[in-house]
Amino acid sequence: MKKRNIALCVLFSIISFGIYGLYWFVKLTNDSNTICPEKKTASGGMALLFSIITGGIYTFYWMYKLGQKLKGSGVLYLVLCFFGFGWLSFIFAQSEINNYIDSQAAQATQTTAE
Repeated sequence: MKKRNIALCVLFSIISFGIYGLYWFVKLTNDSNTICPEKKTASGGMALLFSIITGGIYTFYWMYKLGQKLKGSGVLYLVLCFFGFGWLSFIFAQSEINNYIDSQAAQATQTTAE
């Protein structure tokens, strides 16, 4: 997993007309599956393929499951996606993943210091 700068991810998504957003979608899926393997969903590539095949319907399910894995409740992510603010869910998810990476690094440092 890699800690990503949220502002740059949004900027790259805008500059690339959404192509970077597709890459970010795949990475968010894979990272969330790594963080919470007991609630693992489709891999990033498969989730993207399912979203394309279903005309975006799978994205609603994906948002809900992503929120469940990272926050414990996917309702906020689902509602944001339903009302056209799915990009905010990407930001929230990346923030949660960055926080997880920071906490793991802090635990590793603390364990090494002892």
